[in-house]
Amino acid sequence: MLMALVALVAPTVTAQKVDEKGLLQKMQKSDAEIADAKKAQKATVWTNRTKVYADALMAPTKDIDLNLDQLILFQWGEPEDKQMDANGRQILIYPWVNVYVANGRIAAWVETKSLVKEDALTTILEASKKAIELDPKQTDKIRPILAQVLDFYIRLGEVGGLIPDYAAARDAFFRVLDIHNHPLFDKPDPKYYYIIGQISTYLGSSASSEDAKIAYFADGEKYLNLARESGYKDETGQLNYYLFHCYYGQKSKDAGYVMKAKEILLEGVEKYPKNERILEGLMSLYTMEEGVGNPEELVALIDRALAENPTNPDLWFGRGQVFYKLKNFDECIVSFKKIDELRPNDYDTNYYIGIFYASKGDKLNRELNARSESIDSQEEYMAEQKKVLAVYMGAVPYLEKAHELQPSNVDCAQILKELCFRLRNEEGMMPKYEKYNAIYKKLKGLE
Repeated sequence: MLMALVALVAPTVTAQKVDEKGLLQKMQKSDAEIADAKKAQKATVWTNRTKVYADALMAPTKDIDLNLDQLILFQWGEPEDKQMDANGRQILIYPWVNVYVANGRIAAWVETKSLVKEDALTTILEASKKAIELDPKQTDKIRPILAQVLDFYIRLGEVGGLIPDYAAARDAFFRVLDIHNHPLFDKPDPKYYYIIGQISTYLGSSASSEDAKIAYFADGEKYLNLARESGYKDETGQLNYYLFHCYYGQKSKDAGYVMKAKEILLEGVEKYPKNERILEGLMSLYTMEEGVGNPEELVALIDRALAENPTNPDLWFGRGQVFYKLKNFDECIVSFKKIDELRPNDYDTNYYIGIFYASKGDKLNRELNARSESIDSQEEYMAEQKKVLAVYMGAVPYLEKAHELQPSNVDCAQILKELCFRLRNEEGMMPKYEKYNAIYKKLKGLE
């Protein structure tokens, strides 16, 4: 049956079709009409120009969209070539477009040939404004055309990020802002300011010259702050994190940007204490830049917040993460045990308490080995070793609870296996090692 269907469909397949000749003729005709003083006074001439240039702009990709089944490409016929990218996506090469396919669906595309010049959007926007100026009734015809062009650039920005080609993506979202400046449109959604700021941060981080870095970071600063001022809803604190990079990336231009970077991160810690990137950024800033401050300031900041809201598990999480960076594992354990009281039976909480006990054990073991030569007797050394093992033992019940909550988590099973092997000479630990070793092998498909 499938072969019969293919046989029926195959004869209708043609190569990717773009009416190049027809669209070029229409654009040339429109150019001639607006050059004619008499015709240029007709609103319909400008409305037609808006549509003609919009059609030409969108023609190469009008039949495709993200996540469409790749079967839709059958209408374009066989690609000229097939390649694979570094992410394992198939690239189908067509005359006008390279289409990226993953899991049988369109994942991205790059337009390789265009009917219009780079300033096509300027032509479209100017023509649409002229049409409405000459006859406001043209608004109803112009609005849906511009809506299509807006959608075209939003998709272009999305696929640029998926390729990834961040420069192309940023340019597309700049065009989105240009369209929103048209009298027929409201102010842009603040998320577009955020996206441009985010992409500018990426580009600044990878730029090869210092001037280029500063230029990108300056753009990032501008658009991320526009997003904040326009009411962008940031749920996780990533805006603060990107703005930190934009400030810090401009320190060679103005040393004052270092303190700006600190302030935006401190604000982020207070609002988003679970954002580990913000905490890592602050810890890096404190350690790399003289005069910025003491990392203990972070603890004081979070403790002030906890004094007002002691039942907020996210604040306790942030406190524990700060102490982890400071390698104060006792306070890490205190913080996460508080989370366990507030939010019992949580995998992450139990897993991290186990990790903190194990990290404390590692630290004590290193310290013991470093001073082993100064210990007078084997009995004293064994007594100290017993204290280390007792700390490791503290990790076991929490990791076992984590394993109960997520029995298929291979990382937890591996840590339990290794920890119980380290403790194998302690009472009851060898059977636990055998148990978790068998579970680990099963989860890894080793038996």
